Amino acid sequence: MLFLYGMVIYRNVRVQNNESNNVSIEEIQKIEEKILSVYMWEEVTGEALPEFQDINDADEKWIWEVVKNNLENYEVTYDEIEEEAKLIFGENFNKEFPKEGNSSFEYNSETDKYIATEVEFDQEEDSFLLDNIIKTETGYEVEIIEYLEDYSEEESVIVRNTNDEEIGRVSISESETNMQDIVKNNKDRFTKKKVYLVQENDNLNLQKVEGM
Repeated sequence: MLFLYGMVIYRNVRVQNNESNNVSIEEIQKIEEKILSVYMWEEVTGEALPEFQDINDADEKWIWEVVKNNLENYEVTYDEIEEEAKLIFGENFNKEFPKEGNSSFEYNSETDKYIATEVEFDQEEDSFLLDNIIKTETGYEVEIIEYLEDYSEEESVIVRNTNDEEIGRVSISESETNMQDIVKNNKDRFTKKKVYLVQENDNLNLQKVEGM
């Protein structure tokens, strides 16, 4: 399947635990939206969400695919790419997009614009489950469980971990909740990460991602 440029696909993500007990539904929605906006595709970027201690040290391919996925147009200017990156990653983000373009955006010298490149996907959708949210003085520490939804079979969806091991399956007619129940009941077989989010003015920005 080919995908030209991005629009965030919202899934039915729910929180399994909440140690702080003071995170509102609205806050959970904002957290979900933020992580979804930066959660990419393993077959394209190596990891759907790579680990890093500083956003400026994060994987380059992942960074610019995130920017592409959040743009509404497939043909953009250099400034539009830079502005979108700042909007997504915050004012501390200081990487400059290469003037010559890259694998995410091809430069068109005739229009002096950048064209979003096509992406080819497999039949596995990279997904995550919000497992726990801890509210901090500056934002949130969010624990997620990563899993894959395999749509390669006609009658069922296979739930796999990121090592591509089958953990369970549901019929194609069953809801997202049934898949999440498989993940919840087999937590020790899935990859877990901690996502640090910081509130900066009106924006919730990604600070770092750690393995667990």
